[in-house]
Amino acid sequence: MTASQTGAPEKLIEVRGLLSQFGDRTIHENLDLDVERGEVLGVVGGSGTGKTVLLNTIIGLKEPEGGTVSILGHDRATLTKAQEADVERRTGILFQQGALFSSLSVLDNVASPLVEHTHLSREVIRELAEMKIAMVGLGPESHHLKPAELSGGMRKRVGLARALALDPELLFLDEPTAGLDPIGAAAFDDLIRQLSNDLGLTVFMITHDLDSLYAITDKVAVLADKHVVAKATVQELEKSDHPWIREYFLGPRGRAADRAA
Repeated sequence: MTASQTGAPEKLIEVRGLLSQFGDRTIHENLDLDVERGEVLGVVGGSGTGKTVLLNTIIGLKEPEGGTVSILGHDRATLTKAQEADVERRTGILFQQGALFSSLSVLDNVASPLVEHTHLSREVIRELAEMKIAMVGLGPESHHLKPAELSGGMRKRVGLARALALDPELLFLDEPTAGLDPIGAAAFDDLIRQLSNDLGLTVFMITHDLDSLYAITDKVAVLADKHVVAKATVQELEKSDHPWIREYFLGPRGRAADRAA
């Protein structure tokens, strides 16, 4: 029986017993994590806890040394080419620096997944790209700009528009508000929450931004001691007795973010 038939939440990501290593250095050991459909999950942890390594393993940029990773019902270890294409079409990724193609215009950057994964006409692809650009709050005047001509906040929005080009179910965000001023970061948080609600997205978001955690996440997964030590709401994590969690959420910056939420 499927999750929907049993009434259990559908898991779009399932990680079991993950082992991640670089040479003799172990980053993750016996790491388990589920991400349910419709969930906005924040992923936090101290420096060196392997947040980006975990993301890269889930999306297939790194092979795990042990354990299993399932995404959208597919086991990463046994993906066929057809299943790989299915996963790519159903996921969107916003990397920390936007990872835009420097030689392409905003419009062509956003259109690139449609060119790669569909057989739509150039006219339809252009219309869809324009729609996604508008969806993230940018106007037609941005269409012909190159990435070097954009502000940091605009690059983030273009990267987000490109990540949404194929109408994904699952969105990965790597430090989406890093480098933005507080006003720009708050506006980007609002945009992510609005799009998540409007489009029914499931979001996996690595962040250090406490304001983002309080503003838009449903739950937060905490990486420490080489695995996920907790996955809970921010309010539940505030009651944790784990030393790193207490310092992170109950320190001066955490209390300030709580008051602002």
